[in-house]
This record gives sequence, C-alpha cells and structure tokens, in this order.
Amino acid sequence: MFDSLSPDQIRSAEKTLSAGTWAITAGAVLFSVLTVTPLVERVTPDGWDRTAPILPLVVDTAVVIVVRLDATVARLGGSSGAWPAVLRWMTGLMTLLLNIGDSALKGDAVGVAVHSVAPLLLIATAEAGLAYRRAINRAVAQIERSRAAEAKDREQQQRAERERERAEREHREQQAREHAEKLDRERAEREASERAAEREHTARMERERLDREAETRREQREYEERVRREEQQREDTLRREQREQAERSRREQQAREHAAQAAHAGRGGGERQAVNTADDVVNTAVNSGPTPFTKLPEDDARAYIQSFREGEKSVRQLAEETGWSIGWVAARLRENADESEPAEAVA
Repeated sequence: MFDSLSPDQIRSAEKTLSAGTWAITAGAVLFSVLTVTPLVERVTPDGWDRTAPILPLVVDTAVVIVVRLDATVARLGGSSGAWPAVLRWMTGLMTLLLNIGDSALKGDAVGVAVHSVAPLLLIATAEAGLAYRRAINRAVAQIERSRAAEAKDREQQQRAERERERAEREHREQQAREHAEKLDRERAEREASERAAEREHTARMERERLDREAETRREQREYEERVRREEQQREDTLRREQREQAERSRREQQAREHAAQAAHAGRGGGERQAVNTADDVVNTAVNSGPTPFTKLPEDDARAYIQSFREGEKSVRQLAEETGWSIGWVAARLRENADESEPAEAVA
C-alpha cells in the first residue's frame, strides 16, 4: 500500500498529522489552563491567587515535551524506553484529573464528562500520533529499502549491461584486431610468396643463362676441338701423302738408277736412249699434279662461308673451296657464331 505513495504524499501526511497533533495539544492546553486555574485559585491561600495558572502551565508543558520528543524519536525510528511512556500517561492523567476536579467536587457529572473530553482527546492523540509516526517510519523505511533494493538491482542490471556491452565491444575489437592481423599475415605471406617466386624466377633465368653460356662455350670448345682435329687430320694426311710421295719418288729414283746401271752394263746406246725416254715419261707423270685453284678474295670468301649453316660443311671443305687456310676459315666461323648469339638471346 505504501509503495504506491510518493515521497511528497508521505511528507504531506506527516505534516497533516503534526499539524493536527499540535492543534489538539494547543487547544487542550488552553482549555486546561482556563479550566484548572479557577480550581487552583480556590485551593490557594489568599495573596497567591496569581500563581494559579502556573500548575496547569507546568502540566501542559510536560504534555508538549512528551508530544514533541515522541514525534522526534518516532521519526528517528528508535524507542525511548519506559520513562517517556510513564511521563506521557502521567501528564495525561494529571491533565484529566485537574480538568474534571472542579466538576467532580461539585458533583456535576455533566461537567466531568465535558471537561474530560479535551484531556482524553489529548491522551489519545499523543498515543495515536506516536503509533502513526512509527507506522509511517516503518513504511518509509520499507519503501526506502525496497527502492534501495530496486536501485541496487537497476544498478546491477546497468552494470551487467555495461559489462556485457564492454565485453561485446572488446570482442568486436578483438575480432577486428584478429581480422587485421590475419590480413597482415596473408599479405605478408603473399608478398613473401611473390618475392620467393620472383627470386626463383630470377634464379631460374640466371641458371638458364648460365646453362646457355655453358652450352655455348661447350659447343664452341667442341667446334674448336673438331676444327683442331680436322686440321690435325688434314696435316697428318698431307704429311702422310708427302711421305708416300717422297717414298714413291725415292723408289722410282732407285728403280731408274738400277735401270740405268743395268742398261749401261748390258746394253748399248739405243737402249740407253729408250730408258731416258721412259724416265722422262715417268718424271712427267709423277711431277704432274692437279690444276691449281685460284684463291677467292676475302669479301667473297666471307660471304661464301656465311652462306652455309653451321655444320653443313666442314672447315676443310670450306678451306679447299675458298683457297684460304683452315685457321682463317675457323676464325670466320667463330665470328659468325658470336654474331648469332645476341640474336638468339633476344629471341
């Protein structure tokens, strides 16, 4: 029930209770002073009549103290103990007795009833006000605890929501960092792969170039070796032919000498003439050789050598056909091979 009341409504109810309590208290005090004073004057010695209002004022002051302090203690949510309750009931009974005393001494029952209204109302108001304040304080404390619990729950929910949002934000940031790191790793791996492929391509091109150069050098060495062997074979063949020719000439010379000696010894002059004629025929046949070949001019020889592909004709054949030496022809072939290598490399 109290949860539906706002703090302003509760403060308004407390103000109403306080205002009503003090209004009843003020009325009861005033009524008590006016009612008790004549009674006190009658029982007071002559000359002290002016002190009659002191007694109701003292009793009423005690009533005000009790009402005020009970309200304060009740507001603080504490308990004042037994003596405040004794004081409260004692002041109430004193006020009641003083107010009905005059009517009771006169035997006026109606006056007793009329003068007992204010004191009884004051006593009931004090007790009811105290009960009301304690109930209101308990309700206010309960409302405050409930609202504190709700505030704590809301704070916990807000804290949990903030923690959840922070965790989600950190999770998103972590995912973003992991994604960025993944992209960086992939980019680094891709760049490393590209660099490795480029290095491999460069190394492969370098190996191919070195292989081509080695192959070219090997072919050049083979070609030079082949040329050298052909030159050596040609020289060996030429020396062998010269030796054979010299041997034949020597044998023929010996034969002629033997024939001449035999003819000189056993025959006459006619036979000697026949031998000389035969010698002249033999010498002519031996000394006669192939018709000499005219040597080509250098430019024509170069053009003639370049007109053939490599390996199509041997160095010796080209040397015999151009009339130049085998060394000169081999040098021209090397020049042609060197000139063709840049074109092959560009292709």
